[in-house]
Amino acid sequence: MSSDTSPAVSVRGLGLSYGPARILDEVGFDVAPGKVLALLGPSGCGKTTLLQLIAGLLVPSAGRIEILGAPVADAALGRFVPPEARGLGMVFQDYALWPHMSVAANVAFPLEMRGVPASERRARVAAALERVGLGAMAERRPSDMSGGQQQRVALARAIVAEPQLVLFDEPLSNLDPELREAMVGEIGALVAQLGLTAIYVTHDRTEAFALADEVAVMRGGRIAQLAAPEALTAAPASPEVAEFLNLGCVLPVRRAAEGWMIEGTSMSVGPGGPAADTARLLLPGRATLVGPAVEGRPRAEVIRSRFRGDGHVLTLRLCGTALDIQITSPRRAALGEIVGLFCPPQDLRWFADPATPSPAASSAAA
Repeated sequence: MSSDTSPAVSVRGLGLSYGPARILDEVGFDVAPGKVLALLGPSGCGKTTLLQLIAGLLVPSAGRIEILGAPVADAALGRFVPPEARGLGMVFQDYALWPHMSVAANVAFPLEMRGVPASERRARVAAALERVGLGAMAERRPSDMSGGQQQRVALARAIVAEPQLVLFDEPLSNLDPELREAMVGEIGALVAQLGLTAIYVTHDRTEAFALADEVAVMRGGRIAQLAAPEALTAAPASPEVAEFLNLGCVLPVRRAAEGWMIEGTSMSVGPGGPAADTARLLLPGRATLVGPAVEGRPRAEVIRSRFRGDGHVLTLRLCGTALDIQITSPRRAALGEIVGLFCPPQDLRWFADPATPSPAASSAAA
């Protein structure tokens, strides 16, 4: 029996292998009741596979999964609870709606599978459709609806049985950017209103950051970092996480008599950094300022500029390198212009070279 402080979802040592190929390895996390966890990463990182293991669509090779305090998969004990007995809802990327059935019939299907009486089914379907703004469309066919409306039908079907856990598998990737942004807000509001626990798979950091209380950045079948969105942007755990999240420009640097120098250039980023001879340094786009070019300090060439309403988005290439950084500037800059870059020392993020015997990361000021 779970208590109020128990996780809604608990994953420990989870792994999946196909022969010698290891798809997931030693994955572990908890999701608190009423919270949203986003699984964020590029294609092939294992995020959808992880969601399918939690849903019961795959059987793990190792590890244990608990939902609401009850074990639903345990590789060591050979325990496996099928999807229909896990008490969860799912929203898929391709909607997974039956085109020959009405909207109401699609939404009612999970209740039919549970043997809910017809009168109760009708009431619960009507309530679910009202919650997603489709109360007047119960008798339509999904094929007569827009992509956004079809996704709302899928969302209504996921919540109609009032599950305490809902799994989202890239539900908005087929929608255009404007509709996707609106649907993110709708999903977030609905999840909060119903007090649902949710796990949300996406490759889009904007979606993940807007919806989730915590984000698990996945790489190569493992969780590279699990933290709140604010913590991820302020303190990425590795250069790879920083680059995937597009937080700025990761510079290879070397220690010299005059301080840390950008590799292959005569530009200095000053003193500080880890106790190592080489390192990597994140120059964060959110905290980097553009000013006059100064000899010996970081300089960049403007290679792209566009106006966004709140300023000019500049894409800059560090002089003498192939490294780019994107920042927002209040002033327009001409293509080809050489500008100077400045970042407050407290906003720099240092990563020691893994080949050197020093801490993996340090936020010491430059």
